[in-house]
Amino acid sequence: MTVTELVSYEDALAEFDPVMGLEVHVELGTRTKMFCGCSTALGADANTQTCPTCLGLPGSLPVVNATGVESAVRIGLALNCEIAEWCRFARKNYFYPDMPKNFQTSQYDEPIAFGGYLDVQLEDGEVFRVEIERAHMEEDTGKSTHIGGATGRIHGASHSLLDYNRAGIPLIEIVTKPITGVGARAPEVARAYVAELRELIRALDVSEARMEMGQMRCDVNLSLRPHGRETFGTRSETKNVNSLRSVERAVRFEVQRHAAVLGGGQAIVQETRHFHEEDGSTTSGRVKEEAEDYRYFPEPDLVPVAPSREWVEKLRAELPELPRVRRNRLREEWGISEHEMQSVLNAGAVGLIVATIDAGAPSDQARKWWMGELARRANEQEAELGDLPITPEQVARLCALVAEGSLNDKLARQTIEGVLAGEGGPDEVVDKRGLKVVSDEGALGKAVDEAIEGNQAIADKIRGGKVAAAGALVGAVMKATRGQADAARVRELIIEKLEVEG
Repeated sequence: MTVTELVSYEDALAEFDPVMGLEVHVELGTRTKMFCGCSTALGADANTQTCPTCLGLPGSLPVVNATGVESAVRIGLALNCEIAEWCRFARKNYFYPDMPKNFQTSQYDEPIAFGGYLDVQLEDGEVFRVEIERAHMEEDTGKSTHIGGATGRIHGASHSLLDYNRAGIPLIEIVTKPITGVGARAPEVARAYVAELRELIRALDVSEARMEMGQMRCDVNLSLRPHGRETFGTRSETKNVNSLRSVERAVRFEVQRHAAVLGGGQAIVQETRHFHEEDGSTTSGRVKEEAEDYRYFPEPDLVPVAPSREWVEKLRAELPELPRVRRNRLREEWGISEHEMQSVLNAGAVGLIVATIDAGAPSDQARKWWMGELARRANEQEAELGDLPITPEQVARLCALVAEGSLNDKLARQTIEGVLAGEGGPDEVVDKRGLKVVSDEGALGKAVDEAIEGNQAIADKIRGGKVAAAGALVGAVMKATRGQADAARVRELIIEKLEVEG
């Protein structure tokens, strides 16, 4: 059924409770694939990073990637999971043209990690615990490119091209238990969870987790149940959502869509759905299979994985500082409040600020530029802060130019504009645009004299003791010098000259 009119989010929540389940696929940063020695490097010509094993040719045998197993254990430990003493792979059988073996090597009822949790903090500081059902190892599929259609999807295409370079890339799938009791905050919780998980994955250095590149993607399962009912409703699964904002929007849209369907006396179809970035909507994909439809059975060509307890404890002891602990430490080092730290986190700026400080900037200045001018520009472009074409090293150089007096804040903002426009680094932009602060005492003195001459009434007020009026003359000088004067020095010169004259 196609729903043309959604109910409002508020009306949906007045009648129903949302229940979510989030499945996040993380592409591991290993050099080779999960079950063969083919490269995982990006950018190669289509079908040049394949072998008999990842193409599923007869007689080929898989071998488990040891680094992939280690990464899975580390992720499980960081998520407070139990690590299985013995687990094995299974064949998940289904036909897809981008799955050359016609089955996916995955884990089913014997995952390597299970029973964990991740605490996430919402914008107002409330902490919500998301329980983890399991984290399991599997392989990715290839890539289908549909040619000839208007949407890039298979519907309406004249033909499809297949690239198996990605077939066999190591994945970790992290599956939550049903997330209940969040009410109207369901979209916020979903976004905060995926954001926290991304930070954790990056801290472990097992993946870059760049959602826009498909290195981390989220399947959003959602159902509604009337208030007071314990039984879950029929769920939909919105596949491969690839940004934090889109995760939030997908949850909100599905809540409204489900409520509209149920409110119209119709039944929800258990299906997969596609998310559309342009308007935040979802559309039907295919009827969702149940587990038995995949005909899981143990993979006969792979031996079970049995991590020793000594090895697991060694990995636990070697875990890096995890994101929440790190943020608390940084908050104390930077001397900011929990609310301010939450704003930094919400903006995705923690790592950027740390890198800017590491490049030599004072912490307050690094925060000022990332959370001020750069955050404003990211919001205008509806982009992630880290996707702006400016590096922490360049921001640190900008801070240095301001500190040495070569730039004031106005000129620094113009410098940022030039860097973002691709005109080079801060020094290049300053030179090309002629943005350096005018510090020549002769030139400043002349500009001050002209401002006093042209504003005698204000000058008389200053002579009469109303020093606050100097701001108007400072403004006149700044206008005359196109904002390139040192405002503090201009004010000093104004006071000096008028005291002498008086």
